[in-house]
Amino acid sequence: MSPDRVTLTVPARGEYAKTVRMTAAELASRIGMSYDDVDDVRMAAEEAFVFACSRAGSDGEVTFVMDVGDNGLTIAAGPLPERSELDVDEESGDRYAAFILEAVCDEFEIRSSGETCTLTLAKYLSVATEG
Repeated sequence: MSPDRVTLTVPARGEYAKTVRMTAAELASRIGMSYDDVDDVRMAAEEAFVFACSRAGSDGEVTFVMDVGDNGLTIAAGPLPERSELDVDEESGDRYAAFILEAVCDEFEIRSSGETCTLTLAKYLSVATEG
């Protein structure tokens, strides 16, 4: 079965962070993720939103594509403007977001393609093991 796709485009302003965060968390809960994994998805969505907004600017929009599959949730944010070499101060925020995303996601990647980039992350359903 192909994954269900939810596309959400929001203004790149802080008051929309909760919309993105809660949508991602609800989708994770819907497919049966554990409470801890839903919390990881919530945190990942928040960091992805902050990362995307820092690139889009306050007058921009950010599009999130969330693919809900049998084995987990994939979220892509973008396309986003690529950073110029002059944005050194902003890069420290990118490094912090990357640190958090690497900690709470099963997969995390920033793909650059010319003047744009796309942030992609995934969280998979945990398989319970008998102990």
